[in-house]
Amino acid sequence: MPEPAYVRIAGDYARRIRSGELPPRVQLPSYKEIAQENEVSEIVVRKALELLQSQGLVRSVRRRGVFVADRPNLVRVSPERQMESAERSFENETDRGIQVERETREIPAIGELAEVLGLSEGELITHVITRATEGVRPISISDTYQPVGIVGVSEAAFLEETIADQLPAALHADWLRTTPGDLVKTVNQRFLADDGRVIMISDVSYPRDRYDAFVFRMSLR
Repeated sequence: MPEPAYVRIAGDYARRIRSGELPPRVQLPSYKEIAQENEVSEIVVRKALELLQSQGLVRSVRRRGVFVADRPNLVRVSPERQMESAERSFENETDRGIQVERETREIPAIGELAEVLGLSEGELITHVITRATEGVRPISISDTYQPVGIVGVSEAAFLEETIADQLPAALHADWLRTTPGDLVKTVNQRFLADDGRVIMISDVSYPRDRYDAFVFRMSLR
C-alpha cells in the first residue's frame, strides 16, 4: 500500500524528535512552511501533525504553534502503521539500529485458518514470520497468513484489530525472551476486501511494556 504523504511527513518528524535533533519544547515550523518544504497542501500537514500529536510527540498551543512534547513516549497508532513497512515504523520510534528479518514459506491451511480465509482444508497459503530487533533487544514478532497469489494488502478495504494482554505462542515467547507466565501485548489483525473476504491475517506480539498506549484512528465519514 503506497505510503500517504502525511504518514511520510509525520515519520520524518518522528525520527528527528526521537533522535534528539528536535529537542523538547522546540517549536515546529508553521503549517505553511512545512507544506512548502514538502510540496503538499496544508490539509496534509494538519493530518501529519495530528498523527504526531496522537503519538504523544508534539503538543499544540493555541495561537502559538506546535511544540515538541516534554517527554515523548512510544504510542502505536493504527491504521497509519499498516501504511509503512516494519522497518520504517520502528525506525520512526528510535534512533537505535533496527533489524527486520522475514521468513516466508507455503503451508497447508487447516482448521480456523482455512475457515477464516474461506479456503478448503489443506489448500496452500503463504506464511510470513517477521522478527524485529532494536539494537540487541527483540521488540516484535508476527505471523502473517494469506492465500497464495495475494501479496500485501493492496486489495484491502477494511482493517480489524483486536488488542489483548495474553500469554504468547511458543515461537513468540522464545523470540521475545519472555519468562514462563509473562504476558505480552498481542494484536490480531484481519484485512478485508470490499466484499468481506479476509485477505490477510496477522498475529503480532510486542513486549508488554513497549508502548504506553495503542490508538486506533478511523474515519467517521
